[in-house]
Amino acid sequence: MTIEKPFANRNRHRPIAGLAAPLAAIVLLSAVSPAPTFAAQETATETWRALREEALALEHGEGVPRNTEKAIALYCQGAKAGDPEARYNLGWMYMNGRGVPRNDGLAAYFFKLAADQGHEPSQKMLPFVGKPVTETPECLSEKIAFSDLNDIPEWVFANEKQRRLAGIISRLAPEYGVSPQFAYAVARTESNLNPNALSPKNAQGLMQLIPDTSARFNVKKPFDPEQNVRGGLAYLRWLLAYFKGNVALVAAAYNAGEGAVNRHLGIPPYAETRNYVQRILAVFPQREHPFDPAITEPSPNLPQIARHMARSKP
Repeated sequence: MTIEKPFANRNRHRPIAGLAAPLAAIVLLSAVSPAPTFAAQETATETWRALREEALALEHGEGVPRNTEKAIALYCQGAKAGDPEARYNLGWMYMNGRGVPRNDGLAAYFFKLAADQGHEPSQKMLPFVGKPVTETPECLSEKIAFSDLNDIPEWVFANEKQRRLAGIISRLAPEYGVSPQFAYAVARTESNLNPNALSPKNAQGLMQLIPDTSARFNVKKPFDPEQNVRGGLAYLRWLLAYFKGNVALVAAAYNAGEGAVNRHLGIPPYAETRNYVQRILAVFPQREHPFDPAITEPSPNLPQIARHMARSKP
């Protein structure tokens, strides 16, 4: 049985000029992400839509050569980030064997994920596909582990341009004493490797530098990929020294500012920032990172932060 997608699900939205920065939820997690909190919903929805636009174009060959493999990869990224429409589209593709072998169990798995979020079209599809598979599909469960960005699986990248941009990060990161994997996690989370990304808060480029940060690290052309990456790496190097290699604190500070981390004696209680830190740690699971103490004096709040975080542990 072949069932056509409802017309409403195939509507096109106007393209978005750049992904919003903090929750570019396109990093690869070790488990499926839940739907975002209310505070993060607007940014997440914008990100989901951008992913879905590209995936739909590739699935149907509209304006670009048809490529269902890349469409599925993009839908998987959206599904990981919690987008019910991406989950629905994956279910539909597996139910109808569109670009993949038909698999009702996988279709049911994706429909159920979306149905559990209250997605009505997925709820209506579940009776047609039976029971879902019990194992998490590969594209949702695979966790990237690499020492060199060249080892990242092809399906991670939406296009060759993204792979080239990852290559810039891989080449430059060692100059700044930053792990390429850590820098990649930040760039992926910030902009989905989009060198033209511009957030509502005027964060710019691949590493989403705000103008003050660009000025601080001598970035004259924030939309130039190499300059932007160098600015982001310089900031990461500084934060690593300031927080003595604590990756979670560095990630939180990159998102919310070092001042917020100091004021809150640890990761600020912002849903956006906590989600951001989790996404970084999913791609870069190390909790400590080497740092150069000559870069800057450490935060004077570190002893208090350590005590506060120790008390906060369950």
